[in-house]
Amino acid sequence: MSKITAAITAVNGYVPDYVLDNKELETMIDTTDEWITTRTGIKERRILKGEGQGSSVMGAEAVKGLCKKAGISPEEIDLLICCTVTADHIFPATANIITDKVGAINAFGFDLNAACSGFIYGLTTGSKYIESGSHKKVVVVGVDKMSSIIDYEDRTTCIIFGDGCGAVLLEPNEEGLGVQDSILKSDGSGAQFLAQKAGGSAFPPTHATIDAKEHYARQDGKTVFKFAVTKMADVSAEIMEKNNLSSDDVAWLVPHQANKRIIDATAKRMGVSDDKVMLNIQKFGNTTSGTIPLCLWEWENQLKKGDNIIIAAFGGGFTWGSIYLKWAYNS
Repeated sequence: MSKITAAITAVNGYVPDYVLDNKELETMIDTTDEWITTRTGIKERRILKGEGQGSSVMGAEAVKGLCKKAGISPEEIDLLICCTVTADHIFPATANIITDKVGAINAFGFDLNAACSGFIYGLTTGSKYIESGSHKKVVVVGVDKMSSIIDYEDRTTCIIFGDGCGAVLLEPNEEGLGVQDSILKSDGSGAQFLAQKAGGSAFPPTHATIDAKEHYARQDGKTVFKFAVTKMADVSAEIMEKNNLSSDDVAWLVPHQANKRIIDATAKRMGVSDDKVMLNIQKFGNTTSGTIPLCLWEWENQLKKGDNIIIAAFGGGFTWGSIYLKWAYNS
């Protein structure tokens, strides 16, 4: 009997209509389009507007479209993993809200929080359910409404983040395609450099925490940049070496879209040319868990069955990792 692997068989994305570009940010904070573009590569980002509009809104739209593309009913979904740091509520899980909104009545679901590495953690987790033989259709959603935890008077964060969602369907494969290997890492000592301080059990909401703006994401930009450049590049090179892949063997690098300089450093370490690097940070900014599936969605038509793909990410906490997968279909 052939070994079962977990293959991505469909991908879909969703981004809100509202575009927040650098010119508008110039009217809000002390910055310029040139300053933002030079340091991050970002020109604009999408923002989810409206009262009571949470991450589940984007997640549900992405999953509905995913089912349509895959030609399946939501009732066929066995499991839905929602990778997010901006859940609709502390509980219930946003995954459960999404399953309800799309009619995935036979799926169980849970949220997974690994900051910007969320999607690769979720993809690896979901693949294990497929490989075990216990589940046939697993949906992994990467979604974040970062605008809900961003202080638009803080130029170290508000220029970077946007809102968006991507989702993939994992199904069993016996052709040797799909997820081949993964390396996941974490280092909790990095928590102090990129975090949302208040809102959890250590610092519950109070008037004082709200007045101090402790419910917003904050980062030590230089420290985070230094760690991200090193760790994301290291783990990408490590998974190539572990699987005897040369730069010529790699069809695509799908990097987390945090900062173009970090992406460039990762590609350089891997020996991968720019034309093999998926890049949409200029349009969407950093959507945290959404960046990687949004890239796969935008590049889907260029992917060919059997393509060797390296996915890499780095996130707050710190979390980081890489996945080696073989693309499973031609569009």
